[in-house]
Amino acid sequence: MPPEAAPGDWDQARRQLDQGLVALNLDLPAASRDQLIALLRLLAQWNRSFNLTALRTPADMVAGHLLDSLAVLAHLPPGRLLDVGTGAGFPGLPLAIARPDTAHVLLDSHLKKTRFVQHAALTLDLHNVEVVQQRAEQYRPDPPFPVVIARAFAPLPRLLRLIGHLCAPGGRVLALKGPAVETELTDLPAQFEHIDTLTLPAVTGRDRRTLVVLARRAVG
Repeated sequence: MPPEAAPGDWDQARRQLDQGLVALNLDLPAASRDQLIALLRLLAQWNRSFNLTALRTPADMVAGHLLDSLAVLAHLPPGRLLDVGTGAGFPGLPLAIARPDTAHVLLDSHLKKTRFVQHAALTLDLHNVEVVQQRAEQYRPDPPFPVVIARAFAPLPRLLRLIGHLCAPGGRVLALKGPAVETELTDLPAQFEHIDTLTLPAVTGRDRRTLVVLARRAVG
């Protein structure tokens, strides 16, 4: 079992979060920043028993979970959002904290992970979060979503074939990928159009993230 983080580690994590938000040019209220750190504290507690993520220290979780999730915020279209393969709630929970007036549905097939996400949403009083435990290819929302986001879910052609039905015609799919994404832009399903590839700010101390934006072609 990993050692419990010291109080000073969490103080440093809050400073790291503040500095990362400045680098991302994001201005979140203090209450939202407190919720983000509270989310990581909950994750650290559950990780000691359930091994939800590989990131263990507060510093690694701020970089790899919070800032990695929030880096996409400036590029999100408006509208109800689906986070496919949310895992322990990333990027969906940080985005829901940052956008309290927007509905977020967090989808994953793993029971222990969706239990944590549900617990976190209830504990943090996130009324704009719905958690669904189901495989993406079996989920049939009505209506489909104007915005679908996926982080490290699958190569783009396979991703779009699995989740294409979840995106409304005219909607957007945003895929958070690593820097070498060009090879994934071939053999895309015909109903999707590649709109843009954006390099996100390097605030995590890891390889730069690439955000691929795709549009589902409108019917007719």
